[in-house]
Parts: sequence; structure tokens; C-alpha cells
Amino acid sequence: MEEVKPVNFITVLSIDGGGVRGIIPGVILAYLESQLQEIDGADARLADYFDVIAGTSTGGLITAMLTTPNPDSNNRPLFAARQIVPFYLKNLPLIFPQKSGIFAPLVNMAKVLMGPKYNGEYLHKTIRGMTGNTLLSQTVTNIVIPSFDVEKFQPTIFSSYQIDAEPALDVKLSDICIGTSAAPTFLPAHYFEKKDEQGRVIQEYNLIDGSVCANNPTMVAIREVTKDMIRQPQGRSVNDAGVGLDRFLVISIGTGSNKSEKKYNAKMVAKWGALTWLFNSGATPVIDCFNEASIDMVDYHNSVLFTALQSQDNYLRIQDDTLEGELASVDLSTTDNLNNLVKVGENLLKKKFTRVNLDSGIYETVPDKGTIQEELKRFANLLTEIRKQKKSKNQNGK
Repeated sequence: MEEVKPVNFITVLSIDGGGVRGIIPGVILAYLESQLQEIDGADARLADYFDVIAGTSTGGLITAMLTTPNPDSNNRPLFAARQIVPFYLKNLPLIFPQKSGIFAPLVNMAKVLMGPKYNGEYLHKTIRGMTGNTLLSQTVTNIVIPSFDVEKFQPTIFSSYQIDAEPALDVKLSDICIGTSAAPTFLPAHYFEKKDEQGRVIQEYNLIDGSVCANNPTMVAIREVTKDMIRQPQGRSVNDAGVGLDRFLVISIGTGSNKSEKKYNAKMVAKWGALTWLFNSGATPVIDCFNEASIDMVDYHNSVLFTALQSQDNYLRIQDDTLEGELASVDLSTTDNLNNLVKVGENLLKKKFTRVNLDSGIYETVPDKGTIQEELKRFANLLTEIRKQKKSKNQNGK
């Protein structure tokens, strides 16, 4: 990688959706933060190093955990990255309570046909207790969380960069997190209102899971930063070298997939009707297909652009495509499965770094790269240097 001018970089962290599989990025983020702490001390937090953190669904929840200010610690983040996995292990079994017994599959199918599989009450209570009355405008760094409005039939992007232009977006983080995680067939849609100081409704929201439009929110985050730079060329701290993807330093973390399992084939799905597409062996194939397509297209698009600009070393995509069986579930919250997901994350760190082959679309190891762990160490060093340069620039008033 050629020598860079770190002060000019815009740093982006993006976290995919994936339900209980949010444990996997939780493990990755804990390692990245530990590397930052080795360099800058125990008080270092991920939000100190990223201009924007984006997340969809479970990734949106993690985003809120990393950026909600702690009222007892001078506006520092509420959670350290190492607390994400313990939080998930404790709460997921209550968010997604499992049915047991020989009739469990029939009960689950009946729930899918009659309404959401889970009522979401514990999830909503937990999110509200965690984020309190924190508004989008009060996060410790910029955030971007996608959702989808079923009334307007279009994406709703909750973006720190859009609050000035669209004040109605400045709503509670709890409502944003509940909306972005309202996965169809799993959790109920979320309705809430934005009111003015006189109590008049200025905006209504009818939201479902952000994975409908951006299960991998990396490009959404890049778009929001770019829009802000175009609109305010002399505004924020990321404004001094023009607009270009070669200025971005991006870490995009997936929640895993069962792509390598080759679970379905044309002969099988050709016989399916609407019911089977909605429920098959505990999975929801139609949603799985849409989600995987969204994830891969964003990564492929990013890979092409960063490669075209000879900046591929500034883009780190971390994803495990080898999940099988129960590990690929988005809602299986048994102790065994959750603990196995922790192991998936730990093993992923030790795997060789891969990058998509732009001709074949297949992920291949990169000859001059080591493990994902080693790549994260390299990015930690870059992030600390970028932060140091930006702080120096701000202190010098240049």
C-alpha cells in the first residue's frame, strides 16, 4: 500500500443484518477495539475512530450500542465492543424464545401464517432501556441506519448527516432500532410519530426491517457522507480533498451465510408455492434470497470501485460464507447455537483474508495478505494514525 495522507481519510464502519448472527461481528469488533486499545490505551472506543458507523437490523442495534452516549461518563459510548457478545448471549434467548417438543415446527408454521413469529415485547423493552431518550442527533459519532417504510413504500434512512435538512428524522434511537430490526414474518412492524414542540404530529413512520433495502449498509453510509460533502464543501471535518472513494477507509462486517451449503436447487424450488417460500425447515427462503443478493451486490460494487481507484487496500470486507445448518438461522437462540456462533467469529479471525474475484464472483485468498486478524491489526494502525492527524489538524486550526 502506498504512503497515504491519513488526515484526508473518511473512516466508515458498516455492520450487516442477520439476527442472532450479530454475535459474529460482535467478536470481530471486540478484537478490533482491543487492537486500538493496545495502541491508544484502555479508554479507546470504536466510535473515536470512525466518522460514521452504519448498521442494519441487528447491525443497527450494535451501532446504537457503540454510539449511544453514557450519561455517567462524559459523553463516552454506552458500550465497549467487548460487551456486545455478552449482551447478546444474555438477551437473545428472551428476544427469540424457542418452542420445544415434537409439535414445535407446526406451531412455528402456524405463527408464520397468522402473524409475526415473535411479539417483540422483550426486544422493545431492552432497546428502550438501553438507549433511553437518546435522539439520533445525540450519538457520539455519525450513524446511518436503514429501514423501510411500508406506507410510503420506500426506504427511510436515519442519518446523522440528514438531520439539518430533514429535522423529522431526529427521533429516538429506540424507535430507529425497533424499526430497522422488524424483520417480516419474525417481528411486528413498528409505528411511531415525530411531534413538534406543540405536540403536533409532523411525521409518521411505518417501519419494517432495513434488510429489505440495505442488508449490507456500506454503500448507504458512503452515499450519506458523499452527499454531505457535496452539500457542505466547507462544513464538517471531512471536507478538504474533494469527493472520491479513494478517500474512504472502510471496514464492512457481515453476519455470515450458508452459501457454501448449496441448500436449494432449481428442481426443488420449482415445486414450491407461496407457503414453502415463506417457511421451509425453519427458514424463510424468499427473504434469505433477497438478503444474500443485497449483501453480495453491495460488496461486489464496492470491490469494483475501490479496485478501479487502486484503493482496494482501503476496503476490508469480513464475511464467512461457510455457515451450515443451525448456524445459518437468524433466530435460533439456543445456548449451543449462540456459543457456536461465538466460535465462528473466533475462527473467522484466524482465516486467510479473501477478496471477491471480479471475473468469477468467487471469494479467493489474496497472495500478499495474511489472516483477517492481521488485516484488522493493519487497519487499527491506520485508524490510530488518521485520528492522530485529524486531532493535530483541529488543534492547529488548519
